[in-house]
Amino acid sequence: MITNAQLHYSIIRTIIDNGHAPTTQDLMLEFDANEHEVVEALYALERYHGVVLHPNEPKVWVIHPFSLAPTNFYVVSKAGSWWGNCAWCSLGVAALLNEDVTIKTSIGAEGKPLEVTIINGEIQEKDYYVHFPIPMKHAWNNVMYTCSTMLVFENETQIDRWCQRHSIPKGDIQPIENIWNFSKVWYGNHLDPNWTKWTMDEAKAMFKAYHLTGEIWALGDSKERF
Repeated sequence: MITNAQLHYSIIRTIIDNGHAPTTQDLMLEFDANEHEVVEALYALERYHGVVLHPNEPKVWVIHPFSLAPTNFYVVSKAGSWWGNCAWCSLGVAALLNEDVTIKTSIGAEGKPLEVTIINGEIQEKDYYVHFPIPMKHAWNNVMYTCSTMLVFENETQIDRWCQRHSIPKGDIQPIENIWNFSKVWYGNHLDPNWTKWTMDEAKAMFKAYHLTGEIWALGDSKERF
């Protein structure tokens, strides 16, 4: 039986090493399994919220923090390049790579292009902000939409105008340096062969440690993992 942890590690490792996810055939060879066993394992990992598959086929679309389809966040290093799903995920990609990177994006996914560079583990552009409009307790209701709205801005005025223009509620605003430091911890276990998703109590503790408070970060009392 292919476990969630084994499959998650294999997919993340392949994306980092090769820039793309393994195919079903790749996974069949790696795990000495038949197609049915691999497909069932992929859907089990999706039910666990460890991967997002294409709607009509068992093919990896997203495995946080990586996207396998183009996004507004492109992470580049000497070793390769990858798409991140959002500002938070892109910083998570940088944390997993553990090397100097440049994140290419744009203000609010519509404004001027910008680059965020991380050198020797230190984010260089500290004056940007990340906007989180979707409450975390609803993040998995439509995780693709949730990720698409976590964007980088220069100031709160830009966020106010963006929210009004797109009729999207204003959420929490965080300095990008804080989200970088948070991302290193949040995604710190994603290359662990024994990976599991964080419990709600673990997630709450991490949110609190990085001053991620208020309605956007409230998780309630669910016993599911986040």
